[in-house]
Amino acid sequence: MSDRAEITQRLAARVREERTAKGLSLDALSKLSGVSRSMLSQIERGESSPTVASLWNLTRALNVDFSRLLDEEAAEQAAIREHLRAGQVPVIRDRSAGCDIRILSSPDEVGQTEVYDIDFNAGAALESAPHKTGCTEHLTVISGSVEVQSSGEQAVADAGDTVRYAADVDHAIRAEHAARVILVVKNP
Repeated sequence: MSDRAEITQRLAARVREERTAKGLSLDALSKLSGVSRSMLSQIERGESSPTVASLWNLTRALNVDFSRLLDEEAAEQAAIREHLRAGQVPVIRDRSAGCDIRILSSPDEVGQTEVYDIDFNAGAALESAPHKTGCTEHLTVISGSVEVQSSGEQAVADAGDTVRYAADVDHAIRAEHAARVILVVKNP
């Protein structure tokens, strides 16, 4: 099969998959995209290649990236990559610091962008030595209140607040009362 024929067949299958996954009829997609029903039918059967304009209108109507309709690998990948139940999420129980740290990021993101859900007991303190040069932390308080210290400066954050700070210096998070935060560690 020629490359052109292969692309046409792949596009036909992807448009049909996306349309049916969204529960759209040919008529409904025609109305949303402005591409005639007969042309949509021909595209889905691989009998016609859409113009760039038609393809653009289809991607907008189907709410998919242009490349997704043509990318064979994207078509084969599941949209939901992983689903961990609450009991499957790794937890570090740091008794000395007085907190439980749930690791939300995947193992392959270690050293890049790491995400943690941290429950602080009253009086807890999570003190950290400097991380890699250029590392920052982004902390959002879900409940309670915490004090964040970074290189001698401090900020008190209440529920709903976000604090972004340098993590390539000594830094700490302290909770006088029970609190919960989401912490994103961003490495350069």
